[in-house]
Amino acid sequence: MKVTLGRGAAVAGTAAAALLASPSPASAHEKWFVDEPGSYPTDWAFALRPVTFGLIVAVVLATIVWRYVAVRYLPTPELRPLRFAGRIIPYVPRLLAIHLGVSLLAAAVTGHFLTHDLEVEHLTGGVALLLAEGALGIWFITGIRLRPAALALTVIGPLALLLTGPVGLLSAMDLLGVAVFLAFVPPSDETFGRVEPDAATLRRALFGLRLGAGGALITLAFAEKLANPALARETLHLYPQLDVFSLVGIHLSPDTFVAVAGATELLFGLLVISGALPQVAVLVAGIPFNATLLLFGGTELLGHLPVYGVFLTLLAYGSNERTAALVRWLPPVRTRLLRRPVLAR
Repeated sequence: MKVTLGRGAAVAGTAAAALLASPSPASAHEKWFVDEPGSYPTDWAFALRPVTFGLIVAVVLATIVWRYVAVRYLPTPELRPLRFAGRIIPYVPRLLAIHLGVSLLAAAVTGHFLTHDLEVEHLTGGVALLLAEGALGIWFITGIRLRPAALALTVIGPLALLLTGPVGLLSAMDLLGVAVFLAFVPPSDETFGRVEPDAATLRRALFGLRLGAGGALITLAFAEKLANPALARETLHLYPQLDVFSLVGIHLSPDTFVAVAGATELLFGLLVISGALPQVAVLVAGIPFNATLLLFGGTELLGHLPVYGVFLTLLAYGSNERTAALVRWLPPVRTRLLRRPVLAR
């Protein structure tokens, strides 16, 4: 049985790679590299076109099948040769805090709050926000008593981002998800911040982390592609290298390419939230995230540091036999109808 399941995991991994590794600028944030990104209007009609909507439905169905197969038929961890990555889990909160801290500090220095597409210097109190952001970044880097810092970021972040609108708030959910994780599982005062939380605490922390990172990817899939094709078209025009389909002789129209890219980013977000097959998901999703570094350089690297931290976290916990099942935990769904007492007739 173990041999069969091992082969099943290999087959699932190969199929996932073929599905997810389709070339696209899924990991590139268009707003970071296009002048006046706010001048491109939202166009929800694009998301409702037959091709685009069909891809969205296919992605949702693929995620459901992905999780069903993973939970029912495949072992955890699904890629046994990567079990060595699970050895670092006591130090993951410390490493994740460093990723978050460097990202916050870099954003503050460049005049952005949380994400590089949100400039706050022109806002009332914007300088104070940047100072607070920089101070929190340094605090996270130190790794000392981080729970108050994490709680502060989860409060200050949403309140400040509401000034820029709901899209700005949702696009920064990855950083807030990291903060939620660190509020549950902060590094300890032991060497290198070593910490081993109980299973109940860890699964809630991982769920908050997945929800934040996946929610940010889903938001960006719509805000920069599926519901804003003009912005994606302009990015493709400025950086034609992103269309790697053409390198293999496949020529897609710009609109089809934008739909595929948006659907791919949507798929990444849904898979992160599902928590299923985290080793496969992280390894494959890392391909486009790392490939765009060659084109966009330091801005892309600093902007994506929290995402890299999330991927490292999911890979580490997903590679340890004691914690792998916790990565895919979802809160039980209980409706009011089920909780309502049955009245005697």
